[in-house]
Amino acid sequence: MKDSPEYLAKKAFFDKVLTIYGRNAVLEALEDQNITIHKLHLSKSNKDAPVLEQMKHLAKKRNIEVKYHDKASLSRISKNAKQDQGVALDIVLEHFGDEESFISKNINYRIIALDGVTNPQNLGMIIRSCAAGNIDAILLPTKGAAQISPLVIKASAGTLFKMPIIKTSDLKQTLRRFKEEGAALYTLSSHARKSYKEEHYSDKSVFVLGNESEGVSPAIEALCNASVAIPMQRGVESLNVAVTASLLAFL
Repeated sequence: MKDSPEYLAKKAFFDKVLTIYGRNAVLEALEDQNITIHKLHLSKSNKDAPVLEQMKHLAKKRNIEVKYHDKASLSRISKNAKQDQGVALDIVLEHFGDEESFISKNINYRIIALDGVTNPQNLGMIIRSCAAGNIDAILLPTKGAAQISPLVIKASAGTLFKMPIIKTSDLKQTLRRFKEEGAALYTLSSHARKSYKEEHYSDKSVFVLGNESEGVSPAIEALCNASVAIPMQRGVESLNVAVTASLLAFL
């Protein structure tokens, strides 16, 4: 039985929704007119505070629904009862999507795919560099990697809301899909013969970056078409993954 168009539309919408929490993060988002907001969640047990009144005022001004919950219900929404401070906010990330949606809208592209990058600050800095540079999207696994959070938003300096993100539950399968579409996959390796500046890249290029300690996983590396190196001096063996992403973003 096929899913109804209404269900698929609803699912597509909520796939773009990110819930953030914490009073400072929520207030900053409410104050930013460039951020699309779906709903403000407040705990019924919150004590009166100026910051909460400010949130409610901004929500009313922007015609945002405010919903009240008991503590247990709010913690299920925020998924972080210890740090939510009785508030959560549903943000709509207009640039989030899946690979099929991206492929249908883009002929040529450069993508940075992340394999096992678990540090949220690194993820935020990668997003910032990619948004500023020549990268069309970031491919982000939903498991085994850092996920979008208030810390990532802060590290991205707000550029998360401008950068296309492709979410995948199966990085290997999604990379195969891009290969089927004619994309070339590249890894970074200190043993590669060519410098990253010397390679003639495909019109459809995906750069796969792993974390600093383990690099790209063998199964993902086996899918890649080529490796390129970043020449380094004074015996330095590797760079922070966010720095590597920055260099690629400005090729």
